[in-house]
Amino acid sequence: MNLEAKIGVFGGSGLYSFLDKVEEVKIETPYGAPSDRIALGTIYGKKVAFLPRHGKDHSLPPHKIPYKANLWAMKTLGVRKIIGPCAAGALQSHLKLGEFVICDQFVDRTSGRQDTFYDGPVTTHVSAADPYCPKLRELASRSCEELGIPHRDKGTVVVIQGPRFSTRSESKWFASQGWEVINMTQYPEAILARELEICYANISLLTDYDVGTEGVKPVSHEEVIHVFNENNDKVKKLIFKMIEEMNPDESCACHEALRNARFG
Repeated sequence: MNLEAKIGVFGGSGLYSFLDKVEEVKIETPYGAPSDRIALGTIYGKKVAFLPRHGKDHSLPPHKIPYKANLWAMKTLGVRKIIGPCAAGALQSHLKLGEFVICDQFVDRTSGRQDTFYDGPVTTHVSAADPYCPKLRELASRSCEELGIPHRDKGTVVVIQGPRFSTRSESKWFASQGWEVINMTQYPEAILARELEICYANISLLTDYDVGTEGVKPVSHEEVIHVFNENNDKVKKLIFKMIEEMNPDESCACHEALRNARFG
């Protein structure tokens, strides 16, 4: 089997388990092993690489995910565009559970994560002004519209360290800044993709209201899983629609992220 793919997806085995021909491959990286084996399959004639970011058994908590290995493995396979769906909490009461938010910004509140490929000797400053690929975001929004999936075409996700959820005070502070979404995995996943000049789009599935949102009860793991399972079919349909419409060879500014980013 040709171990190449131009499209990547971070998601569980439910996204590809029903494909006729899937081959799981082990990728070695300078940063250790990825979260799991990568599954290669073909959708609409396009080779796609699937990687469960938490591992197949969901054994990796957010702060233990080998983000650098995951992104490097995708790059090794030749991936140019990545779709990164994730479960997320809503910070604003006007958002509806089950909605998708196609984020355009993130705020990093993590600590100690390995978040760059460029520790030297060449100083490299990659722009994060617009951390999510605008072309993939537009494709995701258009695909939602065609499928009739409720969504927001932009929003800011604040990324917390985990594995604990926020305190009420933390959550209220995040909400007071006008941020819409809270999650534990978007950093450094998104920026590592940019450092490798890979297009990346996030689709946040709102599974619960965060604890600081007025008039709602504290989040529980059971509630998150319940809403996510109810909407898993929509996630699959959206990802497959995006792949159907995607041109993996289309050029993008993301593919030139290192231009003028290096000193010395």
